[in-house]
Amino acid sequence: MIRRRELLVGAGALSLTGLRGAPARAAAPEVVIGVLYAMSGPSAQVGVDARHAIETALDLINNDHDLDLPGAKGAGLAGMGGAKIRLVFADHQADPQKGRAEAERLITQDKVAALVGCYQSAVSATVSATAERYGVPFVCADSSSPSLHRKGLKYFFRPAAHDEMFSTAMFDFLDSQRKQGQKIDTVALFFEDTIYGVDSSTVQRKLAAERGYKLVADVKYKSNSPSLTAEVQQLKTANADVLLPTSYTTDAILLTKTMAELGYKPKSIIAQAAGFSEKVTYDAVGDKLQGLISRGSFSLDLAAKRPMVATVNAMYKARAGRDLNDNSSRQFMALIVLADALDRAGSTDGQKIRAALAATDIPGTRTVMPWTKVAFGPDGQNTFADPVLLQWIGDKFVTIFPDAAAVAPAKWPMNA
Repeated sequence: MIRRRELLVGAGALSLTGLRGAPARAAAPEVVIGVLYAMSGPSAQVGVDARHAIETALDLINNDHDLDLPGAKGAGLAGMGGAKIRLVFADHQADPQKGRAEAERLITQDKVAALVGCYQSAVSATVSATAERYGVPFVCADSSSPSLHRKGLKYFFRPAAHDEMFSTAMFDFLDSQRKQGQKIDTVALFFEDTIYGVDSSTVQRKLAAERGYKLVADVKYKSNSPSLTAEVQQLKTANADVLLPTSYTTDAILLTKTMAELGYKPKSIIAQAAGFSEKVTYDAVGDKLQGLISRGSFSLDLAAKRPMVATVNAMYKARAGRDLNDNSSRQFMALIVLADALDRAGSTDGQKIRAALAATDIPGTRTVMPWTKVAFGPDGQNTFADPVLLQWIGDKFVTIFPDAAAVAPAKWPMNA
């Protein structure tokens, strides 16, 4: 049985679900949005954190806050007569087919105006196809596979970067280290076998060849594998200057433990975030990951220049018991961006919401991210979502790249 959870916001709320396609009325009490994450299974913590992040954004939208974020000032959606957003959560259990079924259920039974999700790129692939079939906008919060925005979908929108953008930042960093005299000649790929890992490896393989880095190990493994001993032996034998892992949380922890058991200490690691951005990973094996670098969308260091970042983080932390990270920050922004479009659309009609999303133009200074802005291309991708690189030092991540965002120089190599 697929578990589902509904969050009602506002007393005495009446549903607009019977008014899809009708003009918004001044007294409209709510707009229903479907949110799809794994709330059970190995990825459940990501789903729990996503819920907290999206509920934090919901608080800012539905209530009056003195912050320069879209939708924060004033209660509800002004363009829809002060309508409040109601979230309906669905548990896709990290299964693409369950994601497809839940997306269809949210659209046909809950009559949602739009969908947000889904973390796993393989799930976002099926959900985005379902949303397209019904003409319902899908805001892809945090799935980073480049193939997702290249399917010719009209109702797909991704505010955050994809893995080509993230990987380009990684290799830009490596190039900058070379220019500073660091000897970096070889790289090793380690990636899981779903669309997320495969797409990431394709990009990194291409960039390594273009930038003049020798690929000495190219290791694909089965996601949620019970053992990674053979794979880690391959990595240890290759002994690349840089290990580039693409793994979700369970695999990231197992990889780290297996490396320690086999006495393999990579000279440096630059991770494709995901499992290597999660608190649970560092709670479990953080002592073995000192100096690891992860790409990211979010930098808490930005709070020094933009105080509202600290305010939003404090709101999130009060719910989640942890700071915003690469994943939860993108989940937070997804609902902010969608609410901004709903406000401008003034309607729950899918075509009007889609047109408003396509016309989005939010300055980076009005987000909690180090982005230039949020503006979508014809394929629904925001190309202005500038990535950062973060290094795990002590018990926290520190921004080390690019120079404009860095607060400290990189420790290189990590095991020097």
